[in-house]
Amino acid sequence: MDAASTLGISSEKVCYIIAKARQFEAKDVVADPDSGSNPTDDGVISVLEDQPDDPVYDELMAFIAGLDEDEQIDLIALTWLGRGDASVEEWDDLRSEAARVRNERTPTYLLGLPLLAEHLQEGLSQFGRSCED
Repeated sequence: MDAASTLGISSEKVCYIIAKARQFEAKDVVADPDSGSNPTDDGVISVLEDQPDDPVYDELMAFIAGLDEDEQIDLIALTWLGRGDASVEEWDDLRSEAARVRNERTPTYLLGLPLLAEHLQEGLSQFGRSCED
């Protein structure tokens, strides 16, 4: 099987998600939820906090929701592959299971996974692709 030819989402899209997921995963808990001070005076530290109206989260949600069904399925399967749930030789089975669970909550599911960026990067590497290409 030529595994690389069965990946239905472009490396560029996956790499974009990886980059944005890293920005999102770098957020810290909100230290002062009722601050009321000027963000500029605070050194814009709130950018590093996990705010409910996080623009990175919103952007990732919209991007993943905008992918077609096959791309979302591949994104789920790539995450599982990179997490070690199966090997690239089991890609068809992994993808079939991803197709079974994919639904309108897929973006929320994916963004709720710890280490999403790392799992996607590892999944891509098993297809011989990387974000440095």
